[in-house]
Amino acid sequence: MDMWLKFVMLLIVAYILGSIPAAYLSVKWATGADIRKIGTGNVGSSNVAQTTSKWLAVVVGLFDMGKGTLAFFIAYWLGMEVWQQMAVGLVTVAGHNWSVFIGFRGGKGMITTLGVIFAISPLLGLIILLTAYLPAFFKQMALGVFACFITLPLWTWFAWAWFASSRLGVEDKMTVTIGIFAIAMMGALKRLIGARATISRDIPMNELLINRLLFDRDIRDRQVWINRASAD
Repeated sequence: MDMWLKFVMLLIVAYILGSIPAAYLSVKWATGADIRKIGTGNVGSSNVAQTTSKWLAVVVGLFDMGKGTLAFFIAYWLGMEVWQQMAVGLVTVAGHNWSVFIGFRGGKGMITTLGVIFAISPLLGLIILLTAYLPAFFKQMALGVFACFITLPLWTWFAWAWFASSRLGVEDKMTVTIGIFAIAMMGALKRLIGARATISRDIPMNELLINRLLFDRDIRDRQVWINRASAD
């Protein structure tokens, strides 16, 4: 089979794989609820932990991470070039963020992005994991994820040599950095777009965008946001 045809087919498979909404399915199975209408409304493991079960959230997180790692490794095993591997990773994250199975809604893509990063370098993946989730102990995980979006391209460009011993066959620093930058910007964009919640209708647009970018919600008060009416 022609390599270009394989690439196109893998992009389609990667999007479908990324689109599998583990958080939605697990909460639906465990409680019958629609995760999009409870908690933060995010279709991701953090909302599963807040609304359903921390153990179930771990399973969802591992599954979502595995989507990114598996898709990237398939591209690698098929002998595709680095830019194609990064494109497959990006499309997998896009599938997670805009799932075809739940009306093109989804999560924010951080854990699936982590899966791609672990496939490139487990050491870099560990650093990003700690950066993203250590602030969760202070209920500031959204800030940690924002820090990851900002610093990811810096890590891959300026600290590339540090990860030489843990890179799994990926050597093209420029291509990896561009790909990681694109994935990070997609994650930031997912935070910014979306309909304004009723609870934030009086907040100025610039404040709304800052809240979404830094805190991943329309308002500063986390508890009020989580407890807002499901109709919002």
